[in-house]
Amino acid sequence: MKRLLVVLAVAVVLATSSKAQSTFTLKSNDIGGQMTEKQVLNSFGCSGENISPQLSWINPPAGTKSYAITVYDPMAPTGSGWWHWVVFDIPKTTNAIETNAGDPTKNLLPAGSIQSNTDFGKPGYGGPCPPKGHGFHQYIITVHALKTDKLGLDKNAGPAYVRYMLHANTIERASIMAYHKR
Repeated sequence: MKRLLVVLAVAVVLATSSKAQSTFTLKSNDIGGQMTEKQVLNSFGCSGENISPQLSWINPPAGTKSYAITVYDPMAPTGSGWWHWVVFDIPKTTNAIETNAGDPTKNLLPAGSIQSNTDFGKPGYGGPCPPKGHGFHQYIITVHALKTDKLGLDKNAGPAYVRYMLHANTIERASIMAYHKR
């Protein structure tokens, strides 16, 4: 009986370990639990470098045809949060983007990727800049695995509309969260 319990325990550990290894996972070499001055906006009273973080992901779900990336602050005092970065139509062969890919003038995203309007009113990455004294804001960085090659939108699409289309086409998503306050 003891031997059977040991065998069952080992099987459970192996099954759990195997499942954890196949989880759709997002990582960044640039950020951990907090945004740094490199990612912070250089406007609206903030003086960061406004550099989007490096991101990489593993174990996309079956059926993935493209990806999207969003950075969202649900704590912004707007009633609907704040979209800091919206990128879609990222080819399915992509599993990483480099630091500062959110600067549309650098052309660092894979060919065919589209950066659309954020709540700053223009395409590209716009870093954190929460109101002074408002406490820590959370920034949810998400890669969406999509069931479609293209969302059928362009760089002028607003973040709410892009989010609507992402909701309709996401197979799975993986996120990391970082915080910032002023």
